[in-house]
Amino acid sequence: MTSSPEKLGAKDELCMEIDPPLGENLATAEDWRKALQKVVPAVVVLRTTACRAFDTESAGASYATGFVVDKRRGIILTNRHVVKPGPVVAEAMFVNREEVPVHPIYRDPVHDFGFFRYDPAAVQFLSYEEIPLAPDAACVGLEIRVVGNDSGEKVSILAGTLARLDRDAPHYKKDGYNDFNTFYMQAASGTKGGSSGSPVIDWQGRAVALNAGSKSSSASAFFLPLERVVRALSFLQKGRDSFQDKWEAVTILRGTLQATFLHKGFDETRRLGLQSETEQLVRHASPLSETGMLVVDSVVPGGPAHKLLEPGDVLVRMNKEVTTQFLKMESLLDDSVGQNVELELERGGKPFTVQLPVQDLHSITPNYFLEVSGAVIHPLSYQQARNFRFQCGLVYVSEPGYMLYRAGVPKHAIIKKFAGEEISHLEDFIRVLSTLSRGARVPLEYISYTDRHRRKSVLVTMDRHEWYAAPEIYTRDDNSGLWIGKPALQAVSKQSVNGVISMETSSKTERDQDESECGIKKRRVTEDGPKVDNHEDPRSQEDAILRDPHGSVAEREIEPTLVMFEVFVPSSCMLDGVHSQHFFGTGVIVHHSENMGLVAVDKNTVTISASDIMLSFAAFPVEIPGEVVFLHPVHNYALVAYDPSALGAAGASAVRAAQLLPEPALRRGDSVYLVGLSRSLQATSRKSVVTNPFAALNISSADSPRYRATNMEVIELDTDFGSSFSGVLTDEQGRVKAIWGSFSTQLKYGGNSSEDHQFVRGIPIYTITQILEKIISGAKGQPLLINGIKRPMPLVRILEVELYPTLLSKARSFGLSDHWIQVLVKQDPVRRQVLRVKGCLAGSKAENLLTQGDMVLAINKKPVTCFRDVEDACQALDLCDDMEANLELTVFRQGLEIDVLVGTDVRDGNGTTRVINWCGCFLQDPHPAVRALGFLPDEGHGVYVTRWSHGSPVHRYGLYALQWIVEVNGKPTPDLEAFVNVTKEIENGEFVRIKTVHLNGKPRVLTLKQDLHYWPTWELRFDPDTAMWQRKIIKSL
Repeated sequence: MTSSPEKLGAKDELCMEIDPPLGENLATAEDWRKALQKVVPAVVVLRTTACRAFDTESAGASYATGFVVDKRRGIILTNRHVVKPGPVVAEAMFVNREEVPVHPIYRDPVHDFGFFRYDPAAVQFLSYEEIPLAPDAACVGLEIRVVGNDSGEKVSILAGTLARLDRDAPHYKKDGYNDFNTFYMQAASGTKGGSSGSPVIDWQGRAVALNAGSKSSSASAFFLPLERVVRALSFLQKGRDSFQDKWEAVTILRGTLQATFLHKGFDETRRLGLQSETEQLVRHASPLSETGMLVVDSVVPGGPAHKLLEPGDVLVRMNKEVTTQFLKMESLLDDSVGQNVELELERGGKPFTVQLPVQDLHSITPNYFLEVSGAVIHPLSYQQARNFRFQCGLVYVSEPGYMLYRAGVPKHAIIKKFAGEEISHLEDFIRVLSTLSRGARVPLEYISYTDRHRRKSVLVTMDRHEWYAAPEIYTRDDNSGLWIGKPALQAVSKQSVNGVISMETSSKTERDQDESECGIKKRRVTEDGPKVDNHEDPRSQEDAILRDPHGSVAEREIEPTLVMFEVFVPSSCMLDGVHSQHFFGTGVIVHHSENMGLVAVDKNTVTISASDIMLSFAAFPVEIPGEVVFLHPVHNYALVAYDPSALGAAGASAVRAAQLLPEPALRRGDSVYLVGLSRSLQATSRKSVVTNPFAALNISSADSPRYRATNMEVIELDTDFGSSFSGVLTDEQGRVKAIWGSFSTQLKYGGNSSEDHQFVRGIPIYTITQILEKIISGAKGQPLLINGIKRPMPLVRILEVELYPTLLSKARSFGLSDHWIQVLVKQDPVRRQVLRVKGCLAGSKAENLLTQGDMVLAINKKPVTCFRDVEDACQALDLCDDMEANLELTVFRQGLEIDVLVGTDVRDGNGTTRVINWCGCFLQDPHPAVRALGFLPDEGHGVYVTRWSHGSPVHRYGLYALQWIVEVNGKPTPDLEAFVNVTKEIENGEFVRIKTVHLNGKPRVLTLKQDLHYWPTWELRFDPDTAMWQRKIIKSL
């Protein structure tokens, strides 16, 4: 307190004028010490986790404060925004660090207070007393202390003086929780985050208010008055005593007119047209301290007061009594639920009377939600209806999840129409949802509060793969404090049950999926049918599409082979450090036959195999899904398959594969055509000149390791179309020499900040033709189902070592002999370079054999100067069918020339095909980008945390990404199988001890509490036999 004595004196006088002196400012330091000694043990730190986004709150973990208001029954008072309207898991920590689980028993629909219950017997080592509530003790000038977990400091005590008792309720957010229809108190006590729910106490140790919010720009704190809290608490206490030995839900009646009032001074009401006689009457009937009247501020559409009350109406009487205070109005409404009240008001000086029915507030506060494809959808609550000026009960998207995000439906959207049916209740939405099969595409219309007068129409694609659990409805159960989940789509006919819902039966699901997919394909084909049935040759139509008088020969040749990609990554499968959920890019068709089409595209468009890919063809207006069939482990490209029959007869003939020309390789000064697609699927081309046909890439590792192109030589041009334009490089006849692909990188700035960027370079086509031949002619790897035909996929033999070129002039300074320099110049007179080792991938066969700085001079006695020489040497080993084949490397190490036998690794092109979600963290095998950092923990490295979910146990206890779990409860977990076996034994609500090792090698032990109710353990696996991602529950309640 930095106030000067005069100010305190002035406040003293102020207090005397308003209230007879109660002597509170005469409280001595000793009095405060005694009061705080009594209060502090009853104040608890609340650690709350909102498991799902719901209504005004998003999912997440946070700290706050609460205090014991009933010790015998075990009731803790805190704010509504701490109890949360949706599913919450919480525990209270007392001042002696004892932790007890707490369960929500009441959250007020409007005001910022709520109650948790706990088991009083669980607190064994602390003596504490409940804090009595004294709403009447609050007065201006009262000296107070705010005791709570301010800024997460467990206990902090802030001093202040109550300055106002009639402040408007604070406005926090335009799309979040706000309190209204009540006064707040204000004091300059400077509370910050974490002190929500703290008691505001006087020198006698009584709570006179509840801390709710603060203004960060000033030191003001806002406190909620306790009158309505006392009423609610008495209901809870009576209810608890009427049950024998357990809590059951208690009904606390709350009434509403769905109208918001503000308290305006008499001068303002006069300007609004209040008659002076009315003002005299009101002043006469009210206490001397009354300064104004209640004025209507807003009315929610569709509510009892809609079209009857208007903003600016001044309230005179309710049920024949003059009402100028919120408390009187609220008390009357709460006691008249289901009955009518009579309001006498003045509008612009004209008096009028209305009879309004009082609605039950709890009936317009949702207590259930639908979870589908990661989205949370529920009826629009009174809170948000008031914020957005929509009607209560509309279908509201609290969290868009994956399916709706993919369609472009934002948070806070109101769904109006789905698959052609008007949607006014959540039940309508669920009914339509239950009729849709996997992969179906249906229109959806929504409105948002930011653009409320226009509906927006989008196309929703039902998930084809089992990225998410079947849709569930969660309903709040106030007896247990939990939300109970049930399958949402029960009343569906048997056949679609297998297709849409059942997640555990694999054989049935596959068959039905195949059927439903064929259904879609056939339907598409027939849709395309009539367009061609104009009794003309489909070829002539195709020529009409292509006969653009402008553009080069190359552009005309290549346009029918180009495909625009739109790629989405489900949030449940963001593996391998993928940095975004949405990618665009251009690919080129490299194979197009009757039963298989293959498109090549860069890996900054198709990053991981767990993706939903939509292909749009330049040659024919159709959009069809694609599936990843091959991700090259080193080079920056992926191959994606599509089903040519889905194009229809006209489409299949219009689309064709590009002619690939790997030899001769491009040289500096060659002219090439850069051809690609704009976002509007227009072919765009220009003539460019190759400035550097073999620029070596050097991309540094990102903060969160993800695929980065290494050991690659790329093509640089003099001019291109900017960093987001991808396509192909062709010669004059339109034969493809290279893919013009996008590369992902991360720019790091000072102070730990970084930004994702991309650049484009040419990827020589030879790497693609090698793999393509193997796929078409048959390879040695695992078979994969592509369009109903199983094909063995290629394996790639690689030397898992990261190399970089060094100029021979530099190598000479390091001591490389004249003899070798001449040999290397003779081998490659253009590049004049030698390859040096940057590092080996951890866990590879080359690890510990080569060291950083080695110069690789020759492989199997043949001099090497570029990455392709190393690749060719690895491929030569493939011919001898020896899986364990080694390469003999001649390296120059610290002045000595030595020969080393180095093993090679055989990798497939599947990418990561398995992910496990445990307690909200995503676990996978460490991907190559992690191994490239050169470290794997010795204790075991098969369980790598790649991501985590908001509102999950790992969020709450701090088990974040970029680390390995090496032990669970003292048992080692070297791989995912071992991890599953250990965690299967752990029950719901048990604490688990986990040992982790971070990417930087730092070990750590932490404990977390397993929550199978909201976070069951599941896995997603790619099944090559059905080419589907399948979900399996490993452990749930």
